[in-house]
Amino acid sequence: MNKVSKNIKNISTGLVGLALLLLLSACGSRDESREIDLVYVEWASEVASTNVVRVVLEKAGFDVNMTSVSAAAMWQSVATGDQDAFVAAWLPTTHGHYLERVADQVKDLGPNLEGTRIGLVVPAYVEIDSIEELNQHADRFQGRIIGIDPGAGIMSTTEQAIEEYGLNLSLMEGSDATMTGALRDAIRNEEWVVVTGWTPHWKEGRWELKYLEDPKGIYGGKEYIHTIVRAGLRDDMPEAHTILDRFHWTPTQMAELMVMNEEGGDPYENAQRWVEANPELLRQWLGN
Repeated sequence: MNKVSKNIKNISTGLVGLALLLLLSACGSRDESREIDLVYVEWASEVASTNVVRVVLEKAGFDVNMTSVSAAAMWQSVATGDQDAFVAAWLPTTHGHYLERVADQVKDLGPNLEGTRIGLVVPAYVEIDSIEELNQHADRFQGRIIGIDPGAGIMSTTEQAIEEYGLNLSLMEGSDATMTGALRDAIRNEEWVVVTGWTPHWKEGRWELKYLEDPKGIYGGKEYIHTIVRAGLRDDMPEAHTILDRFHWTPTQMAELMVMNEEGGDPYENAQRWVEANPELLRQWLGN
């Protein structure tokens, strides 16, 4: 074989090797693009919705990672691209201040659930109907409002309500679990208690409750739960982006799953059972 032929052979071999390398790299990229990271807050509603979305994405062949964080960290992690998406944005009031900070770094896909609200909630037997009446009975409420995790939007809104209404009650930090535990204990003993509340939540199906009227409109009007994704997700994972964009359900449907979770069992396994029991919704979300 002459020198020219050898050079041609070497070049050809090199090109074949380069092509194989590029092919393997492409395959690796496709595998990586099937992994998606969801972030959420440990609220009953968001545990339910995030697990449902996980199940749906897995049906489409994605590997799904779920990470529980505070509300502030949830927004920041998607804004920085460390996480891909979440289905837990309460807008326009509860998380409005978070969205303002990162609006140019995330994409709002719009509501995935409509018909929500936030406010101060008491058992139905409590003999007041308005936030303005709380001070008159501060002792019966032990001088406190039972709240949840400090990063939650409803907590900052409640701090504003305390200031605007001049309430002589302290806001107690905790979690969804400690809030509902305090509510359960008070109802068991027919005591007065006021908690930070939101709809939908399984507690509404368990006990007779009522929202206190909010004449100053601190807690806003109707709320919606939105889906938020990182900038660039549509280009990187168009199929996942489309599924997340299609995801939409009702408060009644969410409540069904929240009750299942409250009654026991693993939330992911409960979500699997719930999705299997709602094949028409699954088809809509997958576009089948």
